[in-house]
Amino acid sequence: MNTGDLEQSFQAIIRGIGNARPLCVAVLGSGWSQAVANLHTAARLPYSGVPLLSTPPVAGHEGHLVLVRQEGVDALVFCGRKHWYEGYGWEPVALPVFVAARIGAPYLLLTNAAGGVHAELAPGWAMLVTDHINLMGASPLVGQHDPVWGARFPDMTRVYDEQTGTLLAECLLETGMKFRHGVYAAVSGPSYETPAEVRALRLLGADAVGMSTVPEAILGKAAGLRVAAVSMIANRAAGLTQGATLDHGEVLRTAGCSIAAAGKALSLFLARLPGLAAPGSP
Repeated sequence: MNTGDLEQSFQAIIRGIGNARPLCVAVLGSGWSQAVANLHTAARLPYSGVPLLSTPPVAGHEGHLVLVRQEGVDALVFCGRKHWYEGYGWEPVALPVFVAARIGAPYLLLTNAAGGVHAELAPGWAMLVTDHINLMGASPLVGQHDPVWGARFPDMTRVYDEQTGTLLAECLLETGMKFRHGVYAAVSGPSYETPAEVRALRLLGADAVGMSTVPEAILGKAAGLRVAAVSMIANRAAGLTQGATLDHGEVLRTAGCSIAAAGKALSLFLARLPGLAAPGSP
């Protein structure tokens, strides 16, 4: 991974947000960008002003950063993510995590729209990610090692921070959202999965499937960040609804129907982050 390119983009972001030092960096996936619409915006930076992010975004990913301030808590929010399948390498995918590590933000929040594999995960539900399965056929840590990503062989026993996840679950409950805990499987995309692949995912223990999040979670854990992730279930995975076909527009429409509640949960989450105990404290 080209740390020089990451550093150049990091400096562009720092110029855009000034002296702010966010407590949390968040990445908003497909259909999630409006979740920050009602939060106070202290600064805004288009992706066109950040070298690694300047390529046109995928539909449903708005393409700007906002520094939001919620009850005195600053968070840097990437409204739209870059994906491995776009073909620009790992640097655009890794940038939000690199920024969190360089700026000293201890929390990394990842969101996505996903296909429900578990029978209970219907469109409109949320899933708090408790573990993942990397089926992308690649890892962002492959290549020359850089100390920003911690040890050469990072432990992935507990990628998703339990305490941060518990807070996020409480916030989802308060908004009335239906949710469950589950395992997220990441595939490379950009095609949707076949029914046979979905059956295989169920046998592997996956509850939802998507094309993102896991690379950022791996990097966040390696860099020592407290990672939390949530999926908005936008459709049932292939083969689980007779006669249904999968379409990105439908994914975005379904995710959009739940975005008001998701925005409220995000607001509560950011406001309560300072109340979390330091890792390892009683």
